[in-house]
Amino acid sequence: MRTRERSEDTRHKIELGGLVIKAGLGEEDRAYILGVLLTGNQRKGDKRLREQMIKLGREAFRQ
Repeated sequence: MRTRERSEDTRHKIELGGLVIKAGLGEEDRAYILGVLLTGNQRKGDKRLREQMIKLGREAFRQ
């Protein structure tokens, strides 16, 4: 079971890394990327902004 959990964790991290690349941030400073994510996390309670970000993300997935 432990091996399966590690495998799932690894896959999850790879998928998150893929999102960073898809967003065009693959060459950015890691501190910048983390700052962007932390800012997004702080503002996720803003329903209007959250809906805009989801819409933007879904459009990016279609490309």
